[in-house]
Amino acid sequence: MFTKLFLPFTIVLVGGILTFGQAPTSTPAAKETPKANARPTPLPSSIPEPFDKADMKTLASQCVSLDTEAGVIGMEMFPEHAPESVRNFLNLAATGLFDTTSFDRVVPNFVIQGGNIWSREDKKVTRAMGERARRTVPDEPNKVLHERGIVSMARADEPNTATTNFFILVAPATYLDNKFAAFGRVTKGMEVVDTINKAPVSEEKPEKPIRIKKATVTACRNAGP
Repeated sequence: MFTKLFLPFTIVLVGGILTFGQAPTSTPAAKETPKANARPTPLPSSIPEPFDKADMKTLASQCVSLDTEAGVIGMEMFPEHAPESVRNFLNLAATGLFDTTSFDRVVPNFVIQGGNIWSREDKKVTRAMGERARRTVPDEPNKVLHERGIVSMARADEPNTATTNFFILVAPATYLDNKFAAFGRVTKGMEVVDTINKAPVSEEKPEKPIRIKKATVTACRNAGP
C-alpha cells in the first residue's frame, strides 16, 4: 500500500503523486462517488492562508505552475470533486512551502511524488513549517479516474492521513479509483513529468531528486471574469 497513497506500493507520509499532460478542458472520466471517511478534527492554525475562505468558484479559477529543475509543470484544479484537497494544495503553493522541495519518490512507469516539506533544499524547516506539514486533510475519494496526468493526494493506509504530499500519474492506475483524492490534472509539461519519472532510481528514491524551484498560483487563462 502506498504509505501515503499507495496500494500495492509504499509511499511516505510526506509524499504523493501526479499525472498527465495537455489535458482537455472537458470534465474527466468518472465512476460512482464512494462514501468518504469521517472527517477528522482539524488542527488549529494561528496563521491564516490565502485560500482558507475561498469559495468554489474562486478555487476552480486557480491554476498552479511548478517551475522545476527539469522544466515547468502546469496544473488545473478540480474543487468540485475534492475541495479541501484543492484548498490545501493552493495554500501550500501560494505560501512558498513547496519551494525548493523535491520529487523524492519515483516509481518508473507509474508516478512521481512530491510535496515533502522535509525535503527542502536548505533543510531549514521551522517549527511553524513542521506543524503545517503535519496538518491533515480529510479523505475525498471521488469520481475522477486515476489516469495519466492526474494529480492526487498521497496518504498512509489509515484514513484521513493526507498532509502535503501529492503524486502525478504517468500511467493509469484503476485500483486507486474511488480510494484516493484526485484533485487536479497536468495541463502543461507532461514531458517534464516523464523526464522526472525516467531518471535513475534506487528503491523508488531518485539518485538525483529533481527540485521545485518555485510554485506559483495564478488565475487560469480560461477562467471567467
